[in-house]
Amino acid sequence: MKKLICVSTTSGTGSEVSPIAILLNEETEAKSGIVSPALLADAAYIDPVLTAGLPPKFTAETGMDALCHCIEAFTNINAHPAVDTYALKGIELISRNLLRAYENGQDLEARTALALGSMYGGLVLGPVNTHGVHCLSYGLGGKYHISHGLANAVLLPAVMRYNLETLPEKHAAIAIAMGIDAKPTVAETALAGIEFIEELSRKCNIPSSLAQLGIAENDLPELAQIAMNTTRLLNNCPRPMSKDDAIGIYKQLI
Repeated sequence: MKKLICVSTTSGTGSEVSPIAILLNEETEAKSGIVSPALLADAAYIDPVLTAGLPPKFTAETGMDALCHCIEAFTNINAHPAVDTYALKGIELISRNLLRAYENGQDLEARTALALGSMYGGLVLGPVNTHGVHCLSYGLGGKYHISHGLANAVLLPAVMRYNLETLPEKHAAIAIAMGIDAKPTVAETALAGIEFIEELSRKCNIPSSLAQLGIAENDLPELAQIAMNTTRLLNNCPRPMSKDDAIGIYKQLI
């Protein structure tokens, strides 16, 4: 009997432990997800030494993808307390070690933390999955061929702000997991967490706007429609998102 054995060389997708595969239709430029237990590996080997040579740019982008997995599982409409445990630990490990690994790829302590956090991010995809950030990033990747982690990193703070009024306590818990001291109010703590992510991206030289990626305002309606078609993820959003809402989020980043 043949076995599927996965060995990760980035700390990003968590695909070595998830039941999900993403395909690109080159004719329609649309990305689609397949979710099936048949996609689970028989064995997964996660060795941080194998990520030590990953260039800083890809360390940052894949790390932000993994962070996004954990944040979106934790703030998902289908969130579950057991899954939250993995998601919060992943948030802690990734957010506190990504910059270290970006600045020094040979820092095996940081690489180990990222590898474990990424694995947690992969584990939460099966039972809960992602929502708005990934939904909005599909068009950026499929149509404009922007790398998945980069698209997620640019979108993450704006989507968190969109969802903040729906889940203030959970967004505050994210901030605390990242090492931020509690502020006088839950909302202030949550906002400090979002600002921390923006600063982390800046320090990792990740662009802060879609305009820097070559996206113009007249591209936004088509991107929003692609997001609306991604119902597998759209239905997971903690705050309902219409096409106009999606365009509004994109516009904040132009």
